[in-house]
Amino acid sequence: MKNLISVQRLMRRFSQNQIVIVDVRFNLQDPDAGRKAYLKEHIPGAIYMDLNKDLSGKAGKHGGNHPLPDWELFTNKLGQIGITNETTVVVYDQGNDMFAPRLWWLMDYVGHDKVYILEGGLNQWKQEGGEVTTEIPSLIPVTYHPRMKQNRTVDMKEVRDKITNGNTVLIDSRSYPRYLGDEEPLYRRAGHIPGAVNYFWKDVLTSDGTRWKDKEQLESLFANLSKDDEIIVSCGSGVSACPNILALEAAGYHNVKLYPGSFSDWISYDENDVKVGEETT
Repeated sequence: MKNLISVQRLMRRFSQNQIVIVDVRFNLQDPDAGRKAYLKEHIPGAIYMDLNKDLSGKAGKHGGNHPLPDWELFTNKLGQIGITNETTVVVYDQGNDMFAPRLWWLMDYVGHDKVYILEGGLNQWKQEGGEVTTEIPSLIPVTYHPRMKQNRTVDMKEVRDKITNGNTVLIDSRSYPRYLGDEEPLYRRAGHIPGAVNYFWKDVLTSDGTRWKDKEQLESLFANLSKDDEIIVSCGSGVSACPNILALEAAGYHNVKLYPGSFSDWISYDENDVKVGEETT
């Protein structure tokens, strides 16, 4: 996959000046855990970005738990941590988690081409002998100029209008029990948006979770989806949808959009129905 970088490849490029490494480790149940983990140890030179504070906007009544950030603020932050339009950016999680793909998607949306996810994250880095540090790098602010991509997202009204459209597929990226409504650890309602089909985001990884599946494996995973259809990807709040978007694009699907608010936005409208159990045909 073109947007992945191996530990060994990163090690070979480590001394290059035009590279910024970003640590995005996070825990949805403990929002301070990622930053604490970064302060304890991180890849040398890495800068921390927080899901809630840097990669999301402020949550309101609608828009979901992790709405997209204000784009001016987001691109200013990119500049503040030394990222120019020519910078190669490498993003990592603790392992192969959902937060690095979230930053990959945001940077892709603002038109940044050279952004890579470290396969295996910090765990793989350490396993292959990579050093870690507690040192916080000095930052040299620059100016980042976004080149925003259009037609990459949909809102709740568009989802509601399109779920009965035969040429649109809505994906729910959460775990199967959450999709069914058998469990719901985060939200006041359980189930899924009516008409959504379930593709758990972790299924884009190998069975042991240490690697991303290759192109042929991803094509097999998504074989029931037509490349001619519009595919809208959702999850709980627009985070775990991003690994599926990366995987779909790697498998050759080009009309793929994010529903940023996802299920947490959908249920903020009391009039919206929620489906519990399997979809019936």
